[in-house]
Amino acid sequence: MNAKVLTVSELLDGHAALDIQCLDRIYLNTYVPILQTSSQVVAFLNGHLGFPFASPALFNKIGQRFRKAVADYAKNNSIPWIVFGKGADKLAVMAEHIQRQAATGCSGIAAIGVAQEFQRVWTASEGQTSTGTPRWSFFKADRRVTCYYFYLWDDDFGPGFIKVCAYFPYPGKVWINGHEWAKRQATKAGIGFTALSNGFATCDDPDRLQEVCDRLGPGTIQVFLERWLTRLPLPLDQADRDAGYWWEASMRQVKVSRTIVFDAPRHARGFFEALIVDNLDLGRPHNVEIIFGRKVRRDTPGTFRTAIDRRDNGGVLLNVFYKHSRIKQYLKDGRAMRIETVVNTPRDLGCHARLPHLDDLQTKARACNRRILEAERVGQGCVLAAPAFERTAHPSIDTTGGRTPALRFGDPRVMALTGALCHTLLAATGFTNKHLRVLTAGLLGSDYRPNQMTYDLRRLRLNGLIRRLPGSNRYTLTPDGIRIAIFYTKVYNRLLIPLTSADQAQAPPELRAALATITRHVDDYASHARLPRAA
Repeated sequence: MNAKVLTVSELLDGHAALDIQCLDRIYLNTYVPILQTSSQVVAFLNGHLGFPFASPALFNKIGQRFRKAVADYAKNNSIPWIVFGKGADKLAVMAEHIQRQAATGCSGIAAIGVAQEFQRVWTASEGQTSTGTPRWSFFKADRRVTCYYFYLWDDDFGPGFIKVCAYFPYPGKVWINGHEWAKRQATKAGIGFTALSNGFATCDDPDRLQEVCDRLGPGTIQVFLERWLTRLPLPLDQADRDAGYWWEASMRQVKVSRTIVFDAPRHARGFFEALIVDNLDLGRPHNVEIIFGRKVRRDTPGTFRTAIDRRDNGGVLLNVFYKHSRIKQYLKDGRAMRIETVVNTPRDLGCHARLPHLDDLQTKARACNRRILEAERVGQGCVLAAPAFERTAHPSIDTTGGRTPALRFGDPRVMALTGALCHTLLAATGFTNKHLRVLTAGLLGSDYRPNQMTYDLRRLRLNGLIRRLPGSNRYTLTPDGIRIAIFYTKVYNRLLIPLTSADQAQAPPELRAALATITRHVDDYASHARLPRAA
């Protein structure tokens, strides 16, 4: 017999040695807000710089000055100069330089990388006014231009980089790691810990560590950005900044993680494999609307699906996609479960993209991590107490004499209905009469009329399995509703169907042998009782 596999509830309630939520990798865009329209470009060249004629030749003049400043900065400070080839793994190339800088114990630029990349920049086309005077029309286009990567090691944040495009309006990128920041702050605070490859494995004071992780917000990141912008050679100077021409940051990709470390790593792999199986076949959905807390309609653009990837190290990665973003769940270093909400577009969660809105984004992403874990806990903990099962499976009379219709286990219509409810389990905004009717009809495989759906909704509501959302025509499952829907579906799909087909050739040999043994014993009892077989 196989060893017992822990359920989510057993793991979280008795085998979780450490549970930490933290910002992970943070990838920011940097841009100059008042250089984003053609009129702003003309105002910069004419009004600010004082050139009488707004020409794209001025872009090249500023760009060449910037290129020279970067080259001089590298030379004067003995900073390695790396030219990235096409498709190069930039972080791998820079790793040794970052490690060398970290070994000094001082913040500094580890190396400067140079790459030719496509960027959205200002360009212009030449034309003439009605009087024949030359003029330039400015517009944005994708152009292959020079980009500088300043790879650095920071005393607070550890490794990171700042990228600056050498062409107007000088867009850029910033990359840092929240876990690396938390490790350094924990060390400075005297909190003892051991590290995972990107996180924490153990900690002497988990509560204080969580407080440290909670402190990382937009203000801290803005201080980091300002600190380095004042040290680097840039195409804009202090006079430009005083006039309002300076960079602001917006969120390009933010990973918000929850890491649960197991106290018994030997259970980890079996647990995770079972967890994945449990969350793929409930209601047999082909696409899953995950709990991102956003309203999803039929015309909502984007991707809504679940996918499993096998990793090179034998691990399994569960991806749940929502629009441009996703939730990843995987086993980390063989001893921890990492749940990670990866937000590629903040508006997917109803947030603005500018850096000051990071706290709002993190709150919503942590809620996504929590809800998917709650759904998995319910999915593996659906054994029902007798009163709850009896109340649902049999008709009952309430104190006012009202009759509550039953939802009888095994009835094809009830099984299709509970399967459809499982299909809506991860729908954050609930479901409608029409939505549930379409799902139920598909599982039932026969005609399912609107009046039948209305009657079934009443049965579900009176049995306390669903509730109506205030001010809407949408419904959501109650905790009892989630348990019963999953219980009915699991028992039917995983127990009754395999058992009733156990005499088929495709059934496992052990199951067919057991069924043959039971049949033989039943036949023996029938023979001793002198009960002939029916003709």
